[in-house]
Amino acid sequence: MADQLFQLEPRGERADRRGTPRPRPRVARLRRPFVRVRGRARSAPASRSEGRLAEATYRRDAAYRRTLALADIVSATVAVVIGVSILGHDSLNPLALLALPLVLLVGKVTGIYDRDEHLLRKTTLDEVPALFWVATLYTLLIWLGGNLIVEGVFGRDQAVGVWALLYGSMLATRALARHFARAVSDEERCLVLGDADTASWLERRFDEAPGLSARVVAWAPLEPQLAGPNGVHNLGAFDSLGSLLKENRVERAIVAPRGEVPDDLLDTILHLKSLGVRVSLLPRMLEVVGSSVERDEVDGINLLAMRRYGLGRSSRAMKRALDLVGAGLGLLVLGPFLAVIAVAIKLDSPGPVFFRQRRMGRDDVPFVMLKFRTMIDGADAQRSALAGRNEADGGLFKIKDDPRITRVGAFLRRTSLDELPQLLNVLRGDMALVGPRPLVLDEDSMIEGWQRSRLVFPPGMTGPWQVFGSARIPLNEMVKIDYLYGANWSLWLDVKILFRTVSFVFGRRGL
Repeated sequence: MADQLFQLEPRGERADRRGTPRPRPRVARLRRPFVRVRGRARSAPASRSEGRLAEATYRRDAAYRRTLALADIVSATVAVVIGVSILGHDSLNPLALLALPLVLLVGKVTGIYDRDEHLLRKTTLDEVPALFWVATLYTLLIWLGGNLIVEGVFGRDQAVGVWALLYGSMLATRALARHFARAVSDEERCLVLGDADTASWLERRFDEAPGLSARVVAWAPLEPQLAGPNGVHNLGAFDSLGSLLKENRVERAIVAPRGEVPDDLLDTILHLKSLGVRVSLLPRMLEVVGSSVERDEVDGINLLAMRRYGLGRSSRAMKRALDLVGAGLGLLVLGPFLAVIAVAIKLDSPGPVFFRQRRMGRDDVPFVMLKFRTMIDGADAQRSALAGRNEADGGLFKIKDDPRITRVGAFLRRTSLDELPQLLNVLRGDMALVGPRPLVLDEDSMIEGWQRSRLVFPPGMTGPWQVFGSARIPLNEMVKIDYLYGANWSLWLDVKILFRTVSFVFGRRGL
C-alpha cells in the first residue's frame, strides 16, 4: 500500500531570527499511511541500532552543553573567590583552581547536562531543585578539601556564602547561556505521527509557546485513512519515510497515538530512531492524569498509580500560607501605588474605581471578584452589540481593540495592573495567588463532568492558563489545563507559575 505523508505549504509570513520575513509553513496532507498495513504490520527493519543524528542536532546539543558548562565554571569561580576570599578574609590555595571543574562533575552526576537534548522546551526554572543539590554537593566538596582549597579555616559563613553564591549564579548564568544557545541554534524541526487535528493543535501550540525553538514541519497518520484530494503528493512505500525525513530535515518525531495503540508502535519508534531522529511520545492518557502518577512494578508488570485529586490538610495549609504572605506583602508594598492608580481612574472617566463581577469560586460557590475598572461605566450593556468582534475561541469573550476601554484602562490592561485588587480577594480566601481561571457564570455553565473538578481549588490571580497565553487558549483546552494543574499540584509548581507570570507580564504577551 502506498504511503500517506504530510509536507508543508506556505501559510503567511513569519520572521526569522534576524528579523527577515520568511514563509510560515503549514502541514499539508499526503496520500497513504506509512506505519500500518490494514490487517498486518510491516516487517521490522533489519537493524535496531540508532542512526546518526542530523548535523544541526549535534550542533544544537553542543551549543547548549558548552554554554551551560561555561556558565557553571563562571558561577563556581564567583562563588569560591567571593565566598572564601571576601566573606572569610582568607586566601585561596592555588590548587583551588583545580576545584573549579568539580562543578562539572557534580552536574554530570546529577544529570543537568543530559536533560536538554531530550526536551523541546529547555528552561532553567524547571531545574531549580536539581541546582539546589548541585550547589549543596559542591559546597560539601569544598569543605572536605580543607587546606587544599583554603589557606585557613573554611567556616560556616564561608560555606553559606559559597553555597548561596553558587546557587544564585548558576540560576542566572544558565538562563543566559540557554538564551544565547537558543539564539545561535536553528529551530528543531518536528514530524507529527498522528491524526490531522493533533498535528494542527501541536503546530499552533508550538507557534504560540514562549521560549520554544521548535516547529512542526510535516505529519503522517498512524492509521489507514481515505485518500486525500487530487493533486496531493504521493511519496511511495514505507521505505520512503527516510526520504520524507531527509527532504524536510526532520530532527524529532512526535508520536501521538489516538484511540487504540497500534501493535507495531514500538517497531515504528525503533525504525524512526534507526533513521537518526529523536522520538517523543504524546500519550493521550496524560491529558487527563498529567504526571500525577507513581510508577509501580509488580513482578515485571508496570502499573501507574494515580494520586488523589485535591489537597490534603497540610498541603492546603501550605498553599494558604503562601497566599496570605504573598497577598499581605503585596498590599503593603504596593499600597501607595494602588492609591495613585485609583486617582488616575477617577480623573480619566466617570464611574467607580473598582469593577465588581460575580465569578465561580471553589466548590461551586460564586464570589465577587475585584479589578480596577478599565472600561467605561456600563460596558457590560454593550457586550451583545460587540459579539461579532469577539477574537477568543471556545466561549470566551475578548476583543483586542475593545472600544469600551478607557485610556488609563488600556495601560492597566497592557501591564496587568488591573488585576492587583484581587489581592484583597486572596486575603479574604475567595481566591489564591495561583489557581484555575476564575470564570464568569455563563462561561462556567458550559463546564460539565470531570472538568468541574477544577473547582476543588480556589480560582487564582494567575495560573497555567495565564503563562500559556489565556486569550489564545479555547475554553475546552483551558479547563483541561486547570484540571492538570490540580492533578499535579505542588508548592514548587505554584512558585514556578508566579515566576513565569512575571516574565509574561513584562513580555506583554496575550491578546
